[in-house]
Amino acid sequence: MSEEDLWSTVDGYVAERLIGTDPDLEAALEDSARAGLPAIAVSAPQGKLLHLIARSISARRVLEVGTLGGYSTIWLARALPDDGTLVTLEIEPRHAEVARANLDRAGVGRLVEIRVGPAMESLSTLAQQPADPFDLVFIDADKEHIPAYFDLAVGITRPGGVIITDNVVRGGALADATVADGRVRGVRAFHDLLAARSDVEATTIQTVGSKGYDGFTLAVLNAR
Repeated sequence: MSEEDLWSTVDGYVAERLIGTDPDLEAALEDSARAGLPAIAVSAPQGKLLHLIARSISARRVLEVGTLGGYSTIWLARALPDDGTLVTLEIEPRHAEVARANLDRAGVGRLVEIRVGPAMESLSTLAQQPADPFDLVFIDADKEHIPAYFDLAVGITRPGGVIITDNVVRGGALADATVADGRVRGVRAFHDLLAARSDVEATTIQTVGSKGYDGFTLAVLNAR
């Protein structure tokens, strides 16, 4: 058995024991695939991790950058109270359409606002609108713009709030300064940004699983 097959097997074991069968989540993945969306949603164990982090901080307002088919959105929305709010940003109208159907079927659509358009524009608009700050932000979008997304997210997140950024290890390329790939340069610039900031504490965790070898960054905002 290859390493990749072993990672997927362990993910399957964890999902079977700790997550179980969830028709709405499975349907979200199936409908996303049927609509031609890329198969890049978080895994079930990763989705549950997002859910548990949101619950652990009693999140009431969540921001997601990168909706895709709404799989991770469902996990996050399920952690919210009945009067909670999740704003999710998606550049592709077709993706947003698929996500809306998936969210409504899962019974969380009333908690979720999908904003369609470039994430930089949507984030800038959110920063200019009077509203309570977010408790949790999940950034899972194009890696070239991760530093800019993070900068804008900090300004609309409460002190003590959490910002999670996905897919930042890039199969280990994060540590290779010679890689020219724009996505790798983006996540390296993101780590440079984190190292230079005094208003956040952060760490990056490597992960393996059905999605391969990658990792995520968890940042907590210090008091301003």
